[in-house]
Amino acid sequence: MEHVRKPDWLKVNFGANERYSNTKKIVDTHCLHTICSSGRCPNIGECWGRGTATFMIGGNICTRCCKFCNTNSGRPLPLDEAEPQHVAESIQLMKLNHAVITSVDRDDLPDYGAAHWVETIQAIKQLNPSVTIEVLIPDFMGHIDLISSIINEHPDVISHNMETVRRLTPVVRSVATYDRSLQVLKQIAESPIPAKTGIMVGLGETIEEVEEIMDDLLTVGCSILTIGQYLQPTRKHYPVQEYVTPQQFDSYKETALAKGFKMVESGPLVRSSYYAERALNKII
Repeated sequence: MEHVRKPDWLKVNFGANERYSNTKKIVDTHCLHTICSSGRCPNIGECWGRGTATFMIGGNICTRCCKFCNTNSGRPLPLDEAEPQHVAESIQLMKLNHAVITSVDRDDLPDYGAAHWVETIQAIKQLNPSVTIEVLIPDFMGHIDLISSIINEHPDVISHNMETVRRLTPVVRSVATYDRSLQVLKQIAESPIPAKTGIMVGLGETIEEVEEIMDDLLTVGCSILTIGQYLQPTRKHYPVQEYVTPQQFDSYKETALAKGFKMVESGPLVRSSYYAERALNKII
C-alpha cells in the first residue's frame, strides 16, 4: 500500500517546561509506567507540561498483541506490590485534581489483574481523598464479577475503549471482541458511574460505520465518547488508511451530540484521557 503522508494539522510542537520536567522526574523516581510514553501519545508534551499523566498499572508488558498499540507484548513480570502506593504518592506529589489510571492486559493472571486494580484505587483514595479518579479498564474477558469489583470502588468515571468499528475489530484487536466490549460498557452504564469509551478513525472505517458504533454505544448507555486519529506507532503496526480532516472530526462531534452523548471530544490529536477532567466536569 502507498504510504499516506501525514498532514500539517498532526504536527506537534513538543515543547518542555519545568512542569514537564517535574512530572517526568516523579514518574521515573517511582518506577512508574505511563501510557503517555508507552503509547507514544502526541500530547505528552502538553499534558506533562500541565502536570497530568495517565498512569499504566500492571507493568509495561501486555499479554495481548493488538496491531494498533505500541505497548510491549509478551510474558509479563509478576505484579509490583508497591505499585498502588507509588501511584498514589505520585498523584499527591503532582498535586493532581483528577487522576487517570489504565493498565496493560494481564490475561496471565487468574483474575486478569482486577485485585491489583482495586488496591490501586483504594490507595489513591486513601492518600488523595479529594482527587477524582477515572479508570480505563481492560475487558477482564467479560467476567461480570471482576468488572463489578472495580465498580464497587466507586471511581468517578469508568472507561473501556471500543477502539474501532465492528468490521475492523478482529483486524486490529488481538483478543477483545466488539460485542464483549459493548457488554462491559453496558455493565458500567447500569451502575451510577458514567461509562466512557474511545475510538480511533483512519483505520479504513466509513462514516456510516462510525455512526453505527455511536448508535450501539448509546443503546448500552455509554454517555462519554472520544474520537481521535489513529497514528501508526512503527512500520510493524497496522498502516494508516486515511488522515481524517479536522472538519470531519467536527462533524463527528456534532453527530454524536445530536444522537445523545453527554460529552464528546473529537479531533486529530484527541486520545481517551485527553482533557479527561473536562469531560467529568461537564457530566457533573
